[in-house]
Amino acid sequence: MAIRRGRGVAAINYPTGMNLGGDPTQALVHSTPTGNFMVTLSSVDLGQGMKQIMAQICAETIGVPTDRVVVDTADTDTGPHCMGTFASRGTHRAGNAVIQAAREARQVMLEVAAEELEVNASDLETDGQGNILVKGAPQKSISIFDVALSAHFKRGRSISGRGMFLIPRSYPEKENGAMKPSTCYAHACTVAEVEVDDETGEVTVLTVKNVFEIGRALNPKMVEQQLVGGSWMGISHALYETTEPYYPNRDHGGTDFNQYLMPGPGDLAQTEIIVLERPSADGPYGAKGPGEMCANPQIPAVANAVFDAVGVRIDTLPITPERILRALKAQAGAPN
Repeated sequence: MAIRRGRGVAAINYPTGMNLGGDPTQALVHSTPTGNFMVTLSSVDLGQGMKQIMAQICAETIGVPTDRVVVDTADTDTGPHCMGTFASRGTHRAGNAVIQAAREARQVMLEVAAEELEVNASDLETDGQGNILVKGAPQKSISIFDVALSAHFKRGRSISGRGMFLIPRSYPEKENGAMKPSTCYAHACTVAEVEVDDETGEVTVLTVKNVFEIGRALNPKMVEQQLVGGSWMGISHALYETTEPYYPNRDHGGTDFNQYLMPGPGDLAQTEIIVLERPSADGPYGAKGPGEMCANPQIPAVANAVFDAVGVRIDTLPITPERILRALKAQAGAPN
């Protein structure tokens, strides 16, 4: 009997969004009289950071600091249409819609500023700090605050914009059913190193190394946090979480989340995250959707590592000690 070490590798790709009637999402952007901007969406922030990313995208497009943007994820009664927060589509679909809406609002803003400065709107640019400047003559400028006041109380203009992202619908080919379910795909590879006690069946994950290609990381720290958390979640799926494998029957199963098996801090492996940026042609500033993918490759990587360690293939999750021991007995020809 011994502690055996194994290493497993798994690579995946993951679609961003789904081709459901074009998978549309809409966004509205408007300025307040103080020169702040409001983004209205029906896309919901589930904790993945959508509000922060939409604020960054809007701010970058209009040319204002991010803290000048407020994101309202309203609901389907008061917000513009959205297919929903699923399929790792939020940043890609909503981000593209926000860019369109912000561009329209920016154009109105520049037109009002041009009237105030008595120049052409095409001669203006923003400095990213809340000011609009004449190209080549930055001393001639106006604050976005003053532009908003002028639009609301002098020019009678609404600094606002509408955006909608809709992908070309892909219809199945009659001959073979082939279709294009998504416009871009994220990619990942995980290498897991484990130790398996061939006497008890216990698995200890030592290290998990993850490489993710996600288009472009619009907020690198938030991306890193999501990918690390997803990696731990993948390990939890692989080795712990389930409502089913209780023996000898389901009467022994947990009755509430206090009895639901999950890894604790001492069970978490040393985790490494590497982010590769290959901007997507149709992504907002090159971004793709890494959301659900971040917890996927660890599962087969751990399963492959267990196989490498003790030579048995477990194809039912979670990979419990009992399942490993049963597989080892079957491999040795002993009755279970």
